[in-house]
Formats: sequence, C-alpha cells, structure tokens
Amino acid sequence: GSGLGTQLQYYSRSQGSVQGCQLHCLKYGPEPRQANHKEGLGGCVQEELRKLSWSGIPKQVRPIAWKLLSGYLPANVDRRESTLQRKRKEYFAFVEQYYDSRNDESHQDTYRQIHIDIPRMSPEVLRLQPKVTEIFERILFIWAIRHPASGYVQGINDLVTPFFVVFVCEYIEEEEVENFDVSSLPEEVLQNIEADSYWCMSKLLDGIQDNYTFAQPGIQKKVKMLEELVSRIDEQVHRHLDQHEVKYLQFAFRWMNNLLMREVPLRCTIRLWDTYQSEPEGFSHFHLYVCAAFLVRWRKEILEEKDFQELLIFLQNLPTIHWGNEEISVLLAEAYRLKFAFADAPNHYKK
Repeated sequence: GSGLGTQLQYYSRSQGSVQGCQLHCLKYGPEPRQANHKEGLGGCVQEELRKLSWSGIPKQVRPIAWKLLSGYLPANVDRRESTLQRKRKEYFAFVEQYYDSRNDESHQDTYRQIHIDIPRMSPEVLRLQPKVTEIFERILFIWAIRHPASGYVQGINDLVTPFFVVFVCEYIEEEEVENFDVSSLPEEVLQNIEADSYWCMSKLLDGIQDNYTFAQPGIQKKVKMLEELVSRIDEQVHRHLDQHEVKYLQFAFRWMNNLLMREVPLRCTIRLWDTYQSEPEGFSHFHLYVCAAFLVRWRKEILEEKDFQELLIFLQNLPTIHWGNEEISVLLAEAYRLKFAFADAPNHYKK
C-alpha cells in the first residue's frame, strides 16, 4: 500500500546508513521481544521483507535484501555467517572439482559458447574487464556442469549480471558500478561476490529451468501465453500484429529468454528484480504480465506502424534508454492490475 511506499521512499532518501526497522531486521533480525517466537519467525521476516521490497529496495540494503529474498540467506540472523561461509566454500570446491575440465572434449563446446557470449553482455564497460570475464566464465561453466538437464544456453549469461552488480555495491562507495575497476577489490571480496552471484543465480534458474532445457519449451509456452493474454487485454494491438504477420516469437522470445534485460537499461532490470523477488513466481508467472503491460505500453507506436519490417525493428529496439524507476513503477503497477484482472480466469490465457 501507499504506507509501505512512503516508508521505502523515506529509507531511500535518508542518507548514509538507512534508517528504520527494515535495515534493523535485515542486519540484526527481529527485536529480542519477538525472539521467543523463533519457529514462525523466518516466514514472518520473509513476508514483511517481501511487502517492503515490492515497491523497490534502497540501494544500501539491496545486497542483503536480495540474498534473503532469493532464499540464499536464512532469515535467522545467527545462522547467516555460517551459511555464507559454507556456501562460499562449497562453490569454490565445485570450481576446484570441475573448472579444469573446461577444455576436455566433452565440455569444450559448453565452454566455447560461454566464451563467445560473455563479450556480448551488457553493460559494456563491465564486460571489457578481464577480471569480470573470468568470474562470469567460471560461474556459468560451473552452473552448466551442475545442471546437465539444460546445460548452458544463450541468455543465461545475462542473468548473472544484476546479481554481480548489486553484490559489488556492497563493497564500494561509487555511484556507478559500471565505471568501477573490479580488479581493484581484494581477492577475498571478489570470491565472495562470485560465490554469492552463483548461488543466487542458481536459485533464480531453479524456478525457470524449463526455459532452458532442450528446445526451450518453457519459453515457447510463455510466448504462447503472452499472445493469448494480449489478445484479451488489447485486441486491437493483437490484431494489428497479426495483420502485419508479426509473430510474437520474433520479438518476445528474447523478452522471456533474457527476462527483458535486453529491452531496458540495467538500472531498470535491477529495480524490476526487486519486485520479481518479492512476488510469488515473479520470474515466471508475474513476468508474463509485465511483458503484456510492456507490449501494450507501446500501443500508439505499434498501431501507427503499417510495415512488417518497421514494426519488427521497432519491437526489437524499443526506446527505453532513458527509462528509470518511474517508468518501471508504472509498468509494474499495470502488470499487477492485469494479474488481478485475470487471476480468477486461467482460461483467459490458456488455450
């Protein structure tokens, strides 16, 4: 509600250390007077955090909030440090065990594909840093080896970036991570960022793995659902695309495969993910409504365009370069409205 929004705006505006119960709860757990309810606490903290995070998380607390929302960090404060140590150790044990095999015949195709894709990532400044490339190659290769059902698929490389950028912010003062020399961070800090990014990306992918298994059935299905949904919410736009023989797969495959990361600036993706991580099935189910709201957002431009080629070029290069939190908030509010309008009518988007 608006109360939470105001609360979060207050947190965002307060300079230096973030004020209020949100940060207190994140860092130190609930107040001692609640401590005797330890059992039900995890869920309660998680629920409260989700509510607060839906409307955007202040930058200072985003790293810890994301680790809690993704389920990587336990709500119980006493267990956090030991969990982090254990998981970081476990990740580097995987690296030790598997990473040398990247040049084996059985794995070299995987490694080669990762190697080709990383230079295509955004933001450009980050990917040009050898240290970043090296970290991303390790994360993606280990994930692929540990998930043979899907292995590595193009698009998964983009999903590391938001976690990596957010977790780097935990250790630096700079406003813009993109211009920061990552290799100037101490080795131990880089290892923490790498392991945390790996585990949080893995948690995300657990929920959408059928997007990346053979023939990517999850994506095919979601694009079909998007088409069905748009035909219900804006028949005119749907008909216009149909008349000009624009197939949803031609533009929306990437929206699903890369979770809109190629359509909006990174700062917008990060803000979007605050909500996705607060919303049940955010990256799968709710993302569908966001994509529908995103498409309809351009209805005027779409309806004015009468040429197949031009329509497709427009849909593949939407003018969002100057977008910020405000545009994302409007998009999310519209997606939320759609989700409710269609929540009780699953037939609306399932043929």
